[in-house]
Amino acid sequence: MYLVLAVLAGVVLGAFFFGGLWWTVNRSMVSPQPALLILVSFLLRSVVAVGGFYLALQGGWQPLLACMGGFLVARALLTRIIGKHTPETASEPLRISP
Repeated sequence: MYLVLAVLAGVVLGAFFFGGLWWTVNRSMVSPQPALLILVSFLLRSVVAVGGFYLALQGGWQPLLACMGGFLVARALLTRIIGKHTPETASEPLRISP
């Protein structure tokens, strides 16, 4: 049961990290200070992800591995969902490609 929670935590961490990365890249194109936005976003996303991995590590290496697996699953899902969603198509709804 603990490993399932670790995978779910990894998915949430990955969604936060990679969703935040996508948001940052899109916003940096219109931001008056894109370097500051990118730096702050990177630091926030990294602190949250490393903190989540650290909490998973408290249960041993197996929950950490499960959490990292969930993190990579979130990356794969978000890549599939928003991979073709560029700023030019931002007004269009997101669609999951087959």
